Amino acid sequence: MKTLLSLGHGYSAAALAHRLLPQGWAVIGTTRSAEKAAVLRAAGVEPVLWPGDLAPALRRATHILASAGPEAAGDPFLRAVPEIAQSGAEWVGYLSTTAVYGDHQGGWVDEETPLTPASVRGRWRVAAEAAWLATGLPVHVFRLAGIYGPGRGPFAKVREGSARRIIKPGQVFSRTHVEDIAQVLEASIRRPNPGAAYNVCDDDPAPPEDVLSEAARLLDLPEPPAVDFATAEMTPMARSFYEESKRVRNDRIKRELGVALLYPDYRAGLAALLEDE
Repeated sequence: MKTLLSLGHGYSAAALAHRLLPQGWAVIGTTRSAEKAAVLRAAGVEPVLWPGDLAPALRRATHILASAGPEAAGDPFLRAVPEIAQSGAEWVGYLSTTAVYGDHQGGWVDEETPLTPASVRGRWRVAAEAAWLATGLPVHVFRLAGIYGPGRGPFAKVREGSARRIIKPGQVFSRTHVEDIAQVLEASIRRPNPGAAYNVCDDDPAPPEDVLSEAARLLDLPEPPAVDFATAEMTPMARSFYEESKRVRNDRIKRELGVALLYPDYRAGLAALLEDE
C-alpha cells in the first residue's frame, strides 16, 4: 500500500490527502493536539501525536511530505528525528516558500534565481531546504506563493467591512490556490525528479489591493477603503510581507509535471470560492 507520512499535517497536506485517500492510499499525519487528531481521524487520516515516536510511521511510509515551518535551530523534524535520513521513502516533498528569493522590486524570478532571502523566515527556509536535500533522500522542493482556498479567502473581511486595500506603489505578490498545490504534489509523485525545485503559483502576479477589489465586485459590495502603506496600522508580521515584491514564474510545473492550473489567476480562484460557499 502507498502510504504518505505528512510531517506537520496542515492546510496544503490536507488537500493532497483529499486527492490520495480515494485512490487507496493510507495517509499518516502528525499533529500536536488530541483535538486535531480527532479531526484528522474523521477525515480518514491516521493521526500521530507530535512530539512522539515516529519510528512505526517511518517504517510504513513510502512517501513523505514535510510541511512544518522551520525554526532558528532548523527543521523541527530533521532535528528531532535524524532517523528520517534512513527512511526508505521513494518520494519526499518539502514545502518551502517563495520568500527564499527575497525582494526583486517587482521583477520576475524562477527556480534558477539565486536565493537571496531578505527576511529571517526566508533565511530559515533556505537552510531547511538545504538540510532536507543533504539527507540523501529523494527530496523535491516546492516553493509556495501566498496560499488561499476554502476558509482562506478575502470574502469574510470584505463582508464585515474590516478589509482595507493597503496601497504600496509597485507592490506585487504571486499567489496559489490550495487545490493547485495539491495537484502539483500529486503530479510530482507520479513523475519524480529528486533534487528538483518547483515554484507553485498562478499565472498572474498582482497587487494585493486588486484581489480585495475583485472580491468586493463579486459580492456586489463597495470597494474596501484604500490606506497608504506608510501610515497603515499593521502588525510587524503583516508589514514584513510588504518588504518583498516579485513576480514568480511557474513554467517548470507545466513543462516537467504536465500541470494545467485549475485556477490560473485570482479571478478564477475567487469566483470558484464564492460559488462553493
